[in-house]
Amino acid sequence: MGGTVTVAPDKLRTAVRHICLAGGSNEREATLVADNLVLANLSGHDSHGVGMLPQYILAVVEKRLSVNRSVRVAGDFGAILNLDGGMGYGQVIGHEAMELGIRRAREAGACIVALRDSHHIGRIGHWGEQCAAAGMISTHYVNVVGRPPLVAPFGGADARFATNPYCCAIPATEPGGEPIVLDMATSKIAMGKVRVAMNKGEQVAPGTLIDSAGNATNDPRTMFDPPTGAILAFGEHKGYGLAVIAELLAGAFTGGITMHDGSWAKNTITNNMFSVIVDPSKLGGAQSWRREVAAFVDFVKASPKAPDSTGVQVAGEPERRYRAKRNHEGIPVDATTWGEIVAAGESVGVGAAQTNAAAGLV
Repeated sequence: MGGTVTVAPDKLRTAVRHICLAGGSNEREATLVADNLVLANLSGHDSHGVGMLPQYILAVVEKRLSVNRSVRVAGDFGAILNLDGGMGYGQVIGHEAMELGIRRAREAGACIVALRDSHHIGRIGHWGEQCAAAGMISTHYVNVVGRPPLVAPFGGADARFATNPYCCAIPATEPGGEPIVLDMATSKIAMGKVRVAMNKGEQVAPGTLIDSAGNATNDPRTMFDPPTGAILAFGEHKGYGLAVIAELLAGAFTGGITMHDGSWAKNTITNNMFSVIVDPSKLGGAQSWRREVAAFVDFVKASPKAPDSTGVQVAGEPERRYRAKRNHEGIPVDATTWGEIVAAGESVGVGAAQTNAAAGLV
């Protein structure tokens, strides 16, 4: 198959869904997981795409991820919902949590959703997009526990927390328009992107990683081969500061846990998420916010192109460009990652030939 296989999006969804079904998921769950992972690949975020499936299936086999689990309302306080994911598939738990939050925001004008103990909830921008599609503004803070820390604090030489993503989504200003979706790790690079670089045999950009002695390195294997190193926070003290806020809002105030000694004993990916969902129609007036958002975006994008630049974009546009390209050309998956996906299928009784056939790789 060479260094990369290219798979049509619909066929990749089918292959992922078959493996999830074999792992015990019902049809709805398998479809939500497959759709979520493939959309991440379509959006250019291979770190949060189908390459995560082998980790999910291993967690299912080892009973660290509970199949067919729905979110549980642990506390209902009107505009505040406390939710428990029960270590179910994050693609299901996140979807259901946002559905509940959106519904409550429509009733009350705003809703704080405190979600704890979900398995990996994937690309956080997916949840911002779900809220924006419903006409809602949303912000999301996430922490990650259950595995050893990955990111070094500013001024530190070893890892003390994870990639702790932040997302903010602004709905489209007109029907058929596109939202603004800022979705980012507070580290310089997501851990999944380190994995992708390693699988491709590539190095990461300078200033991204340090080794176990605290020295700069470009080798992604430093995050996998002991003694492991650490990823650096983006923006030095600024990214580090935002990571701390995400850790505390998501880990402490949701009823989950924060990263500290022993918090990774479960050896799995546990996410907690603190979300604020707001109905903009309850704010300064529907026509006002639409007018001001559109005017500002137009003003910013009218800036002349900088040298060696393709021009100004706003958050969410790069993902949409990737989607257009990959929907047309297919999704590239490096051979190492594809081999891991095939092996994951085999671990739950789906033969390599079946996975390859479902993906159109025959």
